[in-house]
Amino acid sequence: MMIIHIDMDAFFASVEQLDHPELAGKCVIVGGTSNRGVVAASSYEARKFGVYSAMPIFQARQKCPQGIFVPPRRRRYQELSRIIMSVLGTFSPLVEPVSIDEAFVDITGCEKIHGEPPEIGRKIKQKIREAVRLTCSVGIAPLKFLAKIASDMDKPDGLTVIPPEEVAMFIHALPVRKVPGVGANTEKTLARMGIKTLGDVAAYSEKQLLDRLGKFGKRIFELANGIDRSAVSADRPVKSVSCEETLKADTRDKDLLKHHLLGQSEDVGRQLRKQGLKAKTVMLKVKHADFIQITRQATLPRHTFSSEKVYQVAVSLLDAYKLDKPVRLIGVGASELSAKEHPFQMALFARPDKDIDKWEKVDTAVDAITEKFGRNVIKKAGLAVDESNQNDD
Repeated sequence: MMIIHIDMDAFFASVEQLDHPELAGKCVIVGGTSNRGVVAASSYEARKFGVYSAMPIFQARQKCPQGIFVPPRRRRYQELSRIIMSVLGTFSPLVEPVSIDEAFVDITGCEKIHGEPPEIGRKIKQKIREAVRLTCSVGIAPLKFLAKIASDMDKPDGLTVIPPEEVAMFIHALPVRKVPGVGANTEKTLARMGIKTLGDVAAYSEKQLLDRLGKFGKRIFELANGIDRSAVSADRPVKSVSCEETLKADTRDKDLLKHHLLGQSEDVGRQLRKQGLKAKTVMLKVKHADFIQITRQATLPRHTFSSEKVYQVAVSLLDAYKLDKPVRLIGVGASELSAKEHPFQMALFARPDKDIDKWEKVDTAVDAITEKFGRNVIKKAGLAVDESNQNDD
């Protein structure tokens, strides 16, 4: 088995430099012009000054005063992403998009058509460059997690191959911080156990790792022994949908936060219905002014795609949360997803949730109207009132 991981180089920033040649070679920072936001992507020129994704915009300005800040253009990025994924599909039927700018490709058995793995990697890079005039970095390995690590080893515009005969030696020396899923806290826990590389994992049995690390203990034990059960899946299921917003000003006003949740819940419900999905778990996300982030979640009696039900649960989670400091970002998400037509087992003595049924019918009718006449024709009263107030200013 051989797997390729393709990762576009500083994708959002590179697209901006592509579409605006005057930005070439400059410190481009995608994320908007307001200090309230966060960096979505930064060019390699900006990264030299320590600017990286998810960094607050105000901090990026401090680190890179000469930076050119531009708002993200999601539709443009999606347009190019579709072209890139189409190119990958010409090399193998097994293409798994991981995000808008990266994907796995299983090239097992493709050698007779496209050549040996290194040659396939070079061809992919060339075809992508021809199609969208952008560079990517490619990692090739027999294991999925190693392919991802390899693609990050020679950025930008790199190609790294880990042949089967070198896997054991590579794994033995691999720092655990480079293993996907190992965050700062897990790395500290592993360090206290004397584990700095995957080779150090050999000092522990699988049971000992399970006791100390939970289910991740099994995962890291298997990776250390060259076992990666995750396969490239062309039908990667959607695990969650969400919507969040950085506020124009920090606030403790729960009524204002609920207003934002109303619009976000509408968006989440719309995403669910568009993808033919229902959710059973609703999550509230709150990031405070000090950047401390909390999440709260609740499980519904049964799956739904109702925007109103998502909103009701999000509001109840917010009401139950004590706001002891200002909020800078709020969001709502839905998970534990299933297809709309999937039959759900009701509890023996459960009463039917007529409220969910009612709001699902309303949302379905609204979707039909907006599909025909446009999204602005009909909307929740609270959102319409707010828009009217903004127009008066």
